[in-house]
Amino acid sequence: MFPDTFHTARLILRPIAQSDAVAIFDAYAQDPEVTRFLTWRPHTEIAQTDAYIARVMAAHDARTYTLAERDGGRLLGAFDIRQSGPGRLGYGYVLARSAWGHGLMAEALTAVADWALRQPDIWRIGDVCDIENRASARVMEKAGMSFEGIARRWMIHPNISNEPRDCRVYARVR
Repeated sequence: MFPDTFHTARLILRPIAQSDAVAIFDAYAQDPEVTRFLTWRPHTEIAQTDAYIARVMAAHDARTYTLAERDGGRLLGAFDIRQSGPGRLGYGYVLARSAWGHGLMAEALTAVADWALRQPDIWRIGDVCDIENRASARVMEKAGMSFEGIARRWMIHPNISNEPRDCRVYARVR
């Protein structure tokens, strides 16, 4: 169901591969600031990154892509798309700190959302971010997602708390 690649002006999104482990570990997986609002803790050894890649490659209702610079190919992050229900897609993303503040993730999310809403069986693409994650909220806003409200005690972000936290809900629909 999901395309093999996405191309934007500055990025290529391609399926994650086991050979990406070292680049992922070095670029962002061990960075506590990058992983602060994610659902997993920073990796402390490459074996954790290997296991993560194996897990996402085995998923049947989702696809994880790496984000790489179109010029030079440097790996900058990851982006996953998943079936979240009939006619609905969800997503998640992570970006190396060295790439923050350049609009790259909004560029990637816009491309994915545009593709999704051209699919005849997809009516909605959306997801959440932690109530305190203003940078992610801004990414979704720049990608044309509409703020729909606050989902109370929605998701655990273990780098902040072991209890569910409130999240901001964003989506685009057709």
